[in-house]
Amino acid sequence: MQRAGLPELTAFVTIAELKSFRAAAAQLGVSPSALSHTMRNLEARLGLRLLNRTTRSVALTEVGEQLLKRIVPALADLDSAVTEVVSVSNRPSGSVRISASEAGARPIIREVLPEFLATYPDIQIEFVVDTRFVNIVADGFDAGIRVFEDVPRDMIAVPFGPQMQFSAVASPAYLALRPAPQTPHDLKDHRCIRYRFASGAVYHWEMQRGTESTVVDVSGPMTLGNPNLMIDAALAGIAIAWVPSYHAIEHVQAGRLVQLLEQWSPRFAGMCLYYPANRHPPLALKLFVQALRDWEHQRRQG
Repeated sequence: MQRAGLPELTAFVTIAELKSFRAAAAQLGVSPSALSHTMRNLEARLGLRLLNRTTRSVALTEVGEQLLKRIVPALADLDSAVTEVVSVSNRPSGSVRISASEAGARPIIREVLPEFLATYPDIQIEFVVDTRFVNIVADGFDAGIRVFEDVPRDMIAVPFGPQMQFSAVASPAYLALRPAPQTPHDLKDHRCIRYRFASGAVYHWEMQRGTESTVVDVSGPMTLGNPNLMIDAALAGIAIAWVPSYHAIEHVQAGRLVQLLEQWSPRFAGMCLYYPANRHPPLALKLFVQALRDWEHQRRQG
């Protein structure tokens, strides 16, 4: 079996990503017939069928899927190596694509990126905000941001920010119609806003006071998948919301919301930026990680 060349592998990845010979040919600057010939030669030399073709679509075979998962990180490393060499002799450049929850992206956008992007104007940062926990390697991300307990063990984790805390909040208008709950059990008699993950699962409120913990499957008139919308619903007096405290703190301080069951609000490890431990990080990611570490050090110093 002969080895596959870099142009052929690049062509294969482009076809797999765009799922179209015509679109891939346009992106690569070649004709569709030439691209088709390249792929037939690659499959013949490997002795493997990588693509299933029809007149209207292109799909990866099982072997093609396996090959794609292996070569995408390798091609990304090659691209990063070239970019790093060029950046060393010029200004640092490149892009960093990050999968993050909104809670993870917000403090970085506010606290880290203004100075970082002013220092490195040729580096681009992209956040893809999603409530799903994605495989950052398989989905083509350079890094991810999630709470510490969700970071895979084969990743390098860079903690940042304070501990996370959840709070139950309601508007004064809502509480004017019914007594405030004194225990988690009292929530059974209240209207609550439920949270649904992108996976379809509904979150049950996990509450803790010292060593005592309980899980409450609340009910209510609304189910949402965004904490900011939950805050809006609570402000409108619809029901009680259970949200990360930083989403509600400004409204609580202004009296627009009232914090409930404060002694039952658990704290847990905060956010982490993470990236693969077994891959050479591109220069843009290295600089971004260092900026994050520097900000976290300053935050802890007070």
